Amino acid sequence: MNIYIVYNFILHEVYMNKDNFYGINIRTIDGNLIKMEQFRGDFLLIVNTASKCGLTPQYEGLEALHKKYEEDGFKVLGFPSNDFLKQEPGTEEDIKSFCQLNYNVSFPLFSKINVNGKETHPLYVYLKNNARGFLAKRIKWNFTKFLVDRNGNVIKRYAPSTRPERIENDIRKLLGK
Repeated sequence: MNIYIVYNFILHEVYMNKDNFYGINIRTIDGNLIKMEQFRGDFLLIVNTASKCGLTPQYEGLEALHKKYEEDGFKVLGFPSNDFLKQEPGTEEDIKSFCQLNYNVSFPLFSKINVNGKETHPLYVYLKNNARGFLAKRIKWNFTKFLVDRNGNVIKRYAPSTRPERIENDIRKLLGK
């Protein structure tokens, strides 16, 4: 059997299994290693972010959604990425400071990751395998968003240009509001 086929089968099995979603390790912006398990039972909006992008003002809408529905078990998770035109060049400390000073971000931020390419973070392998984009799995740009239910199922993928306010109705439906 071709090694490539075996590798793809294993990747498919590992990253299509929602229980493996909760086993994925992620590093907080402060450097602490945690598992997605910490978010089991929460609705999530997972976003790849960048501080020097034309879409950066979306932080404001993301924070508003996080604040509005946090008590209902909804969280926005921000994953900075420098994959697109090097629009997230700073250190984790720089990113955290920028987000707090400019957008008063209180939702969880994580260490910079790759969302495309050979070094794609396992979280993004899982997300992309469970919700393809318009023409492909590849993340097109900063601020691509994934809505995940309380059980780790990817419900919907949103284009970078989709403003957070336009996602609110889907969030409300998931929350039964």
